[in-house]
Amino acid sequence: MSTENLTHADAIKKIKELSENAKICMFCTELDKAPINSRPMSLQETDEEGNLWFISSDTSNKNFEIKEDKKVQLFFMNNGDYQYLSVYGDATVYKDKATIDDKWSEKANAWFDGKDDPTVSIIRVEPKESYYWDTKAGKLVSILTFVAAAITGKKADNSDGVEGNATV
Repeated sequence: MSTENLTHADAIKKIKELSENAKICMFCTELDKAPINSRPMSLQETDEEGNLWFISSDTSNKNFEIKEDKKVQLFFMNNGDYQYLSVYGDATVYKDKATIDDKWSEKANAWFDGKDDPTVSIIRVEPKESYYWDTKAGKLVSILTFVAAAITGKKADNSDGVEGNATV
């Protein structure tokens, strides 16, 4: 596995690619406590500045925790393509109609009574530090490499992967 640290536009592109491929992350709050609070959250979008957006209930523990401490950690996993992303950043909760209208998804009707539901809020996570793992060749080539290593008894070549910091 090689290391490739990304910055600015390249970092945003990688964060957007990996987060939107995975779609669901473990959203962690109260990072200074053990164990940390974590729950699955569905990503709405990653914007052109690298911010990650979520729809959440304003009455959820997560929202209360963010109001007390905005530091959060997100863990995305796309096991199908061996892609992983860790994002540490600051979360902000929005309740204004313009932001809700902009970020609303019809899928959220499963949890809310439409976008006018008074409990709807939007969370934006601004990345401060991110780290990624990505298999350049994809799952099939990686599996074939490991199978060949198992058959031949030789160590698997792990050089098709890349990992590194993604600094926005």
